[in-house]
Amino acid sequence: MASPARPTLILVCGLPGSGKTTLAVRLAERVPAVRLCPDEWMTDLGLDLFDEGARDRLERRLSSHAQDLLRLGQSVILEFGFWGRQERDEQRLAARALGVGVELHYLTASFDELCARIESRAAQGTWGSAPVTREMLEEYAEQFEAPGAAELDLFDRPPPGRER
Repeated sequence: MASPARPTLILVCGLPGSGKTTLAVRLAERVPAVRLCPDEWMTDLGLDLFDEGARDRLERRLSSHAQDLLRLGQSVILEFGFWGRQERDEQRLAARALGVGVELHYLTASFDELCARIESRAAQGTWGSAPVTREMLEEYAEQFEAPGAAELDLFDRPPPGRER
């Protein structure tokens, strides 16, 4: 599959269990793009998934790496969750400064569905070393700033065949 004429930064946004990794893996093949997922890196490096300092440092490093890749003409998927508007704005503006496309894929599901997916994932033992509990998810949901229509309009629309 040929690379697009213009590289694209794809941000995958949502709470745990919303399907970010599933979508990001699928998009990485279709675009094609380099997929950067802090949870996978932290797990592979033996880091605690809940170590906020390590996560912040890693996300900054992966963001810098993404900028380098975009400058070289390579599309990138950042699978950070992007819970806050400010972090989405920062990524969008940095990519726009490079003249590349920027897409935001916001995934959502009901709270009960998120819990069911997380419980299933934990039972299968296929993800990380620390399960997310229902209580943790409740706290995360309170912290999450969902993108509204006005914010979504600031991003490029995915081309046909690349929608969620």
